[in-house]
Amino acid sequence: MASWHNARQYLNNGRHAPALASFNKLVQQFPGVSQLWAELGMAAAGTLDFAAADQAFKRTVELATGDADLLTTVGTQYYQLRRMHQAMSCFERAVAANPSSVKTRLTLAWWLERNRRLDEALECVQTCLTQHPNDAHALYFKAFLLHRKGLNGDAETALRDLLNGRSLPLDVQIDANHLLATVLDATGQYAGALTFLATAKTLRSRTINTAAIEQITQKGNQARRELLAQLTPETLQRWRDEAAQAPCPHPLALLGGPMRSGTTLIEQILGAHPEILVFDESMNSLKEILDPLQQPPRGLTLKTLNNLTGAERAQLIHRYFKSLLRETQEGPGARLLLDKNPSTTAWLHVWLRLFPQSKLVIALRDPRDIIISCYFQNIPRDWAIVSFSSLERAARFYADCMDVWLRVRELGGFDWIETRYEDVVTNLEAEGRRLTSFLGLPWQESQATYYETTRRKFVHSPTYNEVTQPVYSKAVKRWEHYAEALAPLKTSLEPYCRTFGYS
Repeated sequence: MASWHNARQYLNNGRHAPALASFNKLVQQFPGVSQLWAELGMAAAGTLDFAAADQAFKRTVELATGDADLLTTVGTQYYQLRRMHQAMSCFERAVAANPSSVKTRLTLAWWLERNRRLDEALECVQTCLTQHPNDAHALYFKAFLLHRKGLNGDAETALRDLLNGRSLPLDVQIDANHLLATVLDATGQYAGALTFLATAKTLRSRTINTAAIEQITQKGNQARRELLAQLTPETLQRWRDEAAQAPCPHPLALLGGPMRSGTTLIEQILGAHPEILVFDESMNSLKEILDPLQQPPRGLTLKTLNNLTGAERAQLIHRYFKSLLRETQEGPGARLLLDKNPSTTAWLHVWLRLFPQSKLVIALRDPRDIIISCYFQNIPRDWAIVSFSSLERAARFYADCMDVWLRVRELGGFDWIETRYEDVVTNLEAEGRRLTSFLGLPWQESQATYYETTRRKFVHSPTYNEVTQPVYSKAVKRWEHYAEALAPLKTSLEPYCRTFGYS
């Protein structure tokens, strides 16, 4: 037990190599303990040994046939490894292990919904409600599925019934108020949408220390601004010269821009090209590059970036591609790799230190539409709870991101292109051709019907549902429904509207 405790400490602290060594010793001594195998798999995944992780998780599944919670945990681990078939199998096994468990049934229903199998998801929830007719989480998820099926009238009724006259767990109160705001927005009840959204934001803020998160965020933003101010065109040229001595093993492009700017739509259009391999909502650049560089004692400074040796850069690049390619067996140079993640935009200067020869595609959209869309996001992560807790904070979040892009764009010395969401939905083929040509490839007719390809795969983005449909323009100028609420932000947003052509 002492050895197990120490191994878990290593795992929880992100020290995956010693954790893996410890768990390997433990499973040799106690090969029949399923939890040990599960944690060994997590440690192996942390060292990027995905084959060992897979073998450990397979052994866990063999041993844990009656443990619904552990099977659900392994399913989640497979999801993070982007092994979708294995994840589905684990969630189904969990339900078989404990058919009366609300948690396992709703996890399977969530998975079915994410795979656009709405009727099966609703049937799964109905089965759960047959056994637990008053379970608040199941009642909420049923309302969510009604909304996903386009039955917003039924969803509104179900949500109002859920919120009236009963004591609900805090997470259900938050999600139900938030979903009702989304439903009201979809049905043109904009004032009511803002009311319920404000309630959801207030409730969500009780779950974290907002002041502490803001302090950390402000400190990070200040350090980033200071670093960006120190950069010069000569700095980026030197980085480019150093990178030329060790060419990138794969042709690479980054698709960035602010959140909710249409990056998922662009990604799907480009990803329908047979010579482009896209990575949807990849966090690999943050996990394998940014996080290690930020670790004390050195921290992320211009000195840190400049002093990276060739060996250090090669190691970071190797880990990045190894993590990125966990989903496929792609040979070097076979296809263009397109890493799509808006979060990387705020750290473009770090990306360019490692990949100055890559191509950058930056998505733009009316800042007011972005802010409204961000405000409507229900992301239960500390940074998102704070950043999207009000329209003012959402505007600040947008400005922090785009200030980085404007500064990096000013420095120059790399290949970039901007694309406007409004241009994509107005003339998909013309804008798609322009972007595909920038990436050095000819346009393919399959890109015009990207949604047919998208329907056959798992989409990680929050807009996974929208991008399975033909392109539409209903989200353009959505902000006008909330013009009065946005009015106090007019002065602060005007420079961005003017710069990007949205005045």
